[in-house]
Amino acid sequence: MSEAGPKRIGVAIGWHGLDFETLLERVRQAEALGFEAVYVDGDVSQLASRGDGDVLDGWTVTTALLARTERIQIGSIRLVHHWNAARLAQAVSTLERIVPGRLRLLMSIGGQPADRRFGLHLPSAADRVAWLEEMLDAACALWRGEEVSRDGRFVTLDRARVRPVPPPGRPRIEIAGRGPGLLRLAARHAADWDINLPPLDDRVARATERLEAACQSEGRDPASLERSMWIFARPHGEPGSADSIADYRRFNPWFADVADEQIHDAMLTGPAASCRVRLAEIADRLRLDLPVVDLSGLDGDATRRALDALGTGA
Repeated sequence: MSEAGPKRIGVAIGWHGLDFETLLERVRQAEALGFEAVYVDGDVSQLASRGDGDVLDGWTVTTALLARTERIQIGSIRLVHHWNAARLAQAVSTLERIVPGRLRLLMSIGGQPADRRFGLHLPSAADRVAWLEEMLDAACALWRGEEVSRDGRFVTLDRARVRPVPPPGRPRIEIAGRGPGLLRLAARHAADWDINLPPLDDRVARATERLEAACQSEGRDPASLERSMWIFARPHGEPGSADSIADYRRFNPWFADVADEQIHDAMLTGPAASCRVRLAEIADRLRLDLPVVDLSGLDGDATRRALDALGTGA
């Protein structure tokens, strides 16, 4: 990698920190700067931390952004308990027809208790993995053009079909996870593995071993899965400062077990040039096909400056 950073970079803009008009400006900026993909907020019901601020539906926003850009790929996570399998398959097939090959279909199991406020069923994590397995099995059959009937624990279909049928190899399924159940589904169904971990070598090594074991069970070469990872980024910040640590803690609650002294290694901060060099080093070391700089929580102006600092210039 050169000092310019990796050739392929994604960016994540999350936590509902931007209104739609500003979000659209930043996504168009990322496209102009050569970023390959943008991830925005996904399936969500309510976030208490937003107060009365807008909490925009992820699928609607993804569709709108794809319609108002030209090249860049757009992703937002689809959580199993928010969707009926056939409705998801139909929605994805429709979007593939309108903007072929630009949707990043990121899927996982979620875990926000607040989802129950919308009447969503939120069973145990193990049951959500089983549910996702049934959903992916049914959706993939629908995307192959089959007439699908299922009578499972979570997915019930009676001669369902979707039209149009996406071209072979689409949609590219990306699964976010680090535990054995989700890695097994990644090995079976995914084209891309989102490594849902901070960029700490020991943690990624353990997850990689689990993925390789799952691929062996499925008769699949683990090298056939592309690898992406979100890397929390605050360009121009002060490495190791209290503000950097507080930002990391606030916007990465799922990584609460990362010690304060590890946070510098788990995020990008400091001068823009050093951030680009570190991003390239992390991508090389962890064999990432698509490093994703995570700008979650930044306001519109700070997001603009960060994109300028980290853009590929392609």
